Amino acid sequence: MSRKVSTVEEPEGEVDRFRRLLFTLGRLHSLRDPLASACERMDLTAPQIHALLWLGQDGTLTMGELARRLGITEKTVTGVVDRLEREGHVQRERSPEDRRVVRCRLTASGARMSRRLDRTVEQQLGRMLERLDATDRRALFRILEKLIASATSP
Repeated sequence: MSRKVSTVEEPEGEVDRFRRLLFTLGRLHSLRDPLASACERMDLTAPQIHALLWLGQDGTLTMGELARRLGITEKTVTGVVDRLEREGHVQRERSPEDRRVVRCRLTASGARMSRRLDRTVEQQLGRMLERLDATDRRALFRILEKLIASATSP
């Protein structure tokens, strides 16, 4: 009886390799979060910078929506927004329909900061993509699009 030999490893067998590669990539200063250096220059934490970017990208968000996008609790997002509000970058607004709902939006200062951060991300991502040839970039985009499609399909 012959056993079928697979030439492609099953995803379960590749999880450890994928994990190690992601951790290695995260340790490389030149390839880590494109906003890492911006945090120091702007005297903001990573969650504050990401909050500015999400609000710049998606517009006004409830505190709960912002917390979910940042991957933090609603209690923690309160502290993030408190500091951004003190710095004049965001403003809280209560929903007129339901006073329990608090929305967060960028001020003019926050919008300028978000645009500045977005340019930084664009430059850093451009530097990362320059390391790949056109074939590798197409493969990267195809893979990311496939992961997104599979995560959003029912």
